Amino acid sequence: MTVRLSRRHFVELAAGSTAALGMSLFKYPEFERLLAQSLQEVPVIWFQGSGCNGCSVSVLNTFPVTIQNLLLTEVVSGKHVSLRVHNTVMAAQGDLAMKALYDTETGPFALVVEGGIPLKDGGFYCEVGEKDGHGIPMTETIGRLGPKAIATIAIGTCASSGGISSTPPNIGEVVGVAEFYKQKGITTPVINVPGCPPHPDWFVGTLAQVLMNGPESVEVDEDLRPLAFYGKTIHDQCPRRGSFTANQFAKNFGEPDCLYLLGCKGPVTHADCNIRLWNNKTRWCIEAGAPCIGCAELKFPGHLGPIHEPIDLSKTLDKAAIGIAAAAAVVGVTAAAVTKSSGEKSGH
Repeated sequence: MTVRLSRRHFVELAAGSTAALGMSLFKYPEFERLLAQSLQEVPVIWFQGSGCNGCSVSVLNTFPVTIQNLLLTEVVSGKHVSLRVHNTVMAAQGDLAMKALYDTETGPFALVVEGGIPLKDGGFYCEVGEKDGHGIPMTETIGRLGPKAIATIAIGTCASSGGISSTPPNIGEVVGVAEFYKQKGITTPVINVPGCPPHPDWFVGTLAQVLMNGPESVEVDEDLRPLAFYGKTIHDQCPRRGSFTANQFAKNFGEPDCLYLLGCKGPVTHADCNIRLWNNKTRWCIEAGAPCIGCAELKFPGHLGPIHEPIDLSKTLDKAAIGIAAAAAVVGVTAAAVTKSSGEKSGH
């Protein structure tokens, strides 16, 4: 007996699961027609390289827009993300997965890159897939996909600037997507969504903006980060800012004062963690008593200094953001703290 399927029922079923989409919905003869009528698909290739997959885990836990909403319903009115390729979560493996990649890149698609791109030895240190018995370097794949994509979102600090993978001595010669495109002469727009991992909202909001009005509509800073999420420093929005201004600094974890001397990178880190909150919007690092480690900065981690040592504010150009008077007061404290730390390391 043929089962009639209304659009309402279609949307309810589509919000269920990927498995349902693949196995249950196709028993309805009207499914494909309803899908075509209701939504415009935007194919997405999500390619993972030199990283830990933590960015995927973060985005998969998006809330209150769930991953089911993101993948199976309209992200913006009339448009639906069709995630065709994702190394970790796609059901296909081997040749079938590679076929999905090759089929998708024949038409318009958005490219999401997670992880850095190792350049050394022709990209030998990150191969994804194989052809004729030989591994395919990530450099070859991104070099081919990049010029075809309508836009590229570099998700996570590794994809944005190399991140942990490029920390000195960077033996794999890892770079971020924008630097890779620059070296290859690829002009496709790149939007960086750094963080280790990035907040799900940063990615979902950026993707929605790209779908609505194109990549050029996303206003970015000099590091290609969306200003909507990375426009202010953590320091600007910190509930302990008053302690900083009053020169009151915590010497031990658990104390209520400014965490600067315990290594907080808030004065130079641009992100809105304090209003976005993490773990289903319940907490953020400083509220939990931990210093900001600066993971949303492209210099993280190798060029921001040790996590639990204070940064030298006398070298930052962003004194307007941290407060010039307060910065001047803290410079002396910084010098003393850095000197003390150096002395302890040398055994003096």
